[in-house]
Amino acid sequence: MLKGVVALVTGGASGLGLGTVQRVVREGGKAVICDLPTSQGAKIAETVGPAAVFAPTDITSSDDVQRALDLCKEKFGRLDVAVNCAGIGFAAKTYNHNKKFSHTMEDFARIQAVNVGGTFNVIRLAAAHMHENEPNTDGQRGVIVNTASVAAFDGQIGQAAYSASKGAIVGMTLPIARDLSVIGIRVCTIAPGLYKTPLLLALPEKVQKFLATTVPFPQRLGEPDEFAMMVQAIITNPMMNGETVRLDGALRMQA
Repeated sequence: MLKGVVALVTGGASGLGLGTVQRVVREGGKAVICDLPTSQGAKIAETVGPAAVFAPTDITSSDDVQRALDLCKEKFGRLDVAVNCAGIGFAAKTYNHNKKFSHTMEDFARIQAVNVGGTFNVIRLAAAHMHENEPNTDGQRGVIVNTASVAAFDGQIGQAAYSASKGAIVGMTLPIARDLSVIGIRVCTIAPGLYKTPLLLALPEKVQKFLATTVPFPQRLGEPDEFAMMVQAIITNPMMNGETVRLDGALRMQA
């Protein structure tokens, strides 16, 4: 149960983030849905009811994230959990010899700015809000859950920028957990495999079925709620800290 837990979820208007918002509320908590102004966040918050509120947020903007955190405190009085699901994908070869075209630095930098910089931006500002909480009997004041990807470990052709960004999230998990341990904030990361996100669901059904066959077991695409189940497990297990958990049905991506 997540009764009374207040969570801020980036990327909360779709995919893994939406699944997390829905589970938090279903389990008795409250959620701030952070997503771009162009997202369905406002409609989703209206559908969920008073246990959710929408905060239009570009995670790379310190002002946007701070406004979302202030809204969280105004509406729900505190922040217990921050779940970083927002991110963008990109594919391009380091050098395309057929087109005689090199991966642009602009594209590489953009992926790092959103996936790494945006995640860190939320972490650093959320930690300041969590520090205001009264600690529980363990001394815990909050929990932060980040989203990486199996691409952090098994990056495919064309995923240099994306894999670098997700690898960075994995790499900063332990040092941030150590940084924040002195104020009672736990930090973990989930590295999901193939899930029913808008990106995958936009692919032709034939491609979706093929991708499902690459997962050893269960041989299907993951559900957003299964990702959210792991978020809940991290929140409720006080010994989960500084760890990255693969959630992929034993998938190991091939080149």
